[in-house]
Amino acid sequence: MRKFENKLGNQHRNQIEGSGTFASAILLKHDDPSTIKMRTSTKKYLLLRLLKYVLLDILKNRMVLFYTLFLLATSFGLFSMSGDPTKGIASLLNIVLLVSPLLSLIFSTIYFYNSYEFIELLSAQPIQRKTILYSQYWGLCISLIVALVIGLGIPLLLFAPGKAALSLLIVSCGLTMAFVSLALLAALLTRDKARGIGLSLLLWFYFTFIYDALMLMIMFAYIDYPMETLTLTMISLNPIDLARVIVLLQLDVSALMGYTGAMLQDLFSSGKGVLLASGVMLIWILAPLRLAIKLFNKRDL
Repeated sequence: MRKFENKLGNQHRNQIEGSGTFASAILLKHDDPSTIKMRTSTKKYLLLRLLKYVLLDILKNRMVLFYTLFLLATSFGLFSMSGDPTKGIASLLNIVLLVSPLLSLIFSTIYFYNSYEFIELLSAQPIQRKTILYSQYWGLCISLIVALVIGLGIPLLLFAPGKAALSLLIVSCGLTMAFVSLALLAALLTRDKARGIGLSLLLWFYFTFIYDALMLMIMFAYIDYPMETLTLTMISLNPIDLARVIVLLQLDVSALMGYTGAMLQDLFSSGKGVLLASGVMLIWILAPLRLAIKLFNKRDL
């Protein structure tokens, strides 16, 4: 990361400040179409330039390579041993729902804290803070999604091409983006690295284990009452459960889930249900990210 700081300090800063393009875009007060177009193009250029630095730095990290190889080895092993594509996807779903949120949270949190000096240097430049945070967010998301596509997509394409495999890959990417947002939010809630990592671990433990236990307690307590609306609401409040239900319903196992499973099958098999599930997952991606941007804008670096 020190190399990227030197590069930005020498080349990128001279290019921005020497040309005066960005400074002129800020100082121009008249919101005429040419000014707005210049300002927009400059923001896009800066975001792409910063994103390139972040991606190059992340892709050199061995953790991303290890994540890709782990997914490849696990996927090939499960499909080879199961012999049935449906069983392979179901087994792979359980592993992905455990590993993908955990790595997205921990890796993103650690990377943000390790890049703090680089972020401070960027904040001293005439660059909007949300542009800096967006570059961090998209760099983390793109690198982890590429690892998912290679490690998960290739075995699914070879052993179980179909709607269920596509659903698993899409919801895994959505989960990655949601938990990267949560990781940035956790990192911005505290300046201490150990507390930030601990908070990320607590979030993973809550969404993976504690929430399901609470959900089962509520369902057993109100077992004599209609639970369809309450079940759907509780599923929406946990992105991991939402992803699990979407993929399981594509595997035609709703008969094993009782009346509630049949209700969910009717809901998510329609276009309205797909839009609802996509909208809820989008909220899980955007809401923590917006909160993280607000905290980052208010933080005194």
